[in-house]
Amino acid sequence: MIPHNYTQIAVFENDFCVGLTGCWPATKLWTGKYLEIDNFVVNPDYRSRGIGKMLTDYVEKKANELNCSSIVLDAFTGNFTAHRFYYNQGYAPRGFHFVKILDEKKMTV
Repeated sequence: MIPHNYTQIAVFENDFCVGLTGCWPATKLWTGKYLEIDNFVVNPDYRSRGIGKMLTDYVEKKANELNCSSIVLDAFTGNFTAHRFYYNQGYAPRGFHFVKILDEKKMTV
């Protein structure tokens, strides 16, 4: 991911990682330069404590520093907890992310 300008952001309590995400800048015709969030995770024992907001605030600061027009992310269709969180942070769905898997063995998940 490093050759793609991927950045990883983490929140620690003492030496324990309680939340992390990754992001990278890219460009598309419809949006111009944007920042994409990837693998946004907060430890379940630390949810509803502002950790996620700290991460999204930092990502937004980074997007502004990079002169991005927007921030984008994917959330699985059944992950209603994540949907609620992202709505509360000012994100809204603008379309569908369609996927056609060509070779499942090449996937990292």
